[in-house]
Amino acid sequence: MNIAPGTRLGPYEILAQVGAGGMGEVWKARDTRLERNVAIKILPTEIGQNAHLRLRFEREARTISQLDHPNICTLFDVGDDYLVMEYLEGETLAERLSRGPLPSRRSATPRRHARRQV
Repeated sequence: MNIAPGTRLGPYEILAQVGAGGMGEVWKARDTRLERNVAIKILPTEIGQNAHLRLRFEREARTISQLDHPNICTLFDVGDDYLVMEYLEGETLAERLSRGPLPSRRSATPRRHARRQV
């Protein structure tokens, strides 16, 4: 899927790319119905054509939808090849780690909370 600022995915208007990884690209977008910013994770075409990776993407959507925790973003919507999530402002984990390791007490807390949710 070719994505660029200004592209529309249903009611979502793409604003800017905010990240990329093994399972897709993340874009900041505007939900034109609810007038709020959202994050959209878009599955690359080549991954979408791989049955195993598509199942992994669908499993990710189901898992996220079942979690409710302040340290985990909320899933708002799902499409055939994208997830729409809460958009959170702030530094990335990579940016934070570039300043040095997290103290063990701070790094263990999110893992402990996440385990309780799963």
